[in-house]
Amino acid sequence: MFYTKPWLDAAIILLVVLLFVGPKRLPALGKSLGHGMREFKDGITGKSQPDDDRAELEAGKTEAATASRSAGSASSGAESS
Repeated sequence: MFYTKPWLDAAIILLVVLLFVGPKRLPALGKSLGHGMREFKDGITGKSQPDDDRAELEAGKTEAATASRSAGSASSGAESS
């Protein structure tokens, strides 16, 4: 690319990214970049791995539905008495 030593190219690119993004937001940028690359790879290979967030949301919906059904049956039972 620019120089004969590839590590020097990587150091220059990292320095430029650090100047634009800043040291505080650099870890979040790396995390989001890794997440995007993982999603892209899974999309290309056809893998469908469940997200932890999706599993938590589905568990929350199941618990809420169970609680509302049990509350609804308790209130309807009290009304019919």
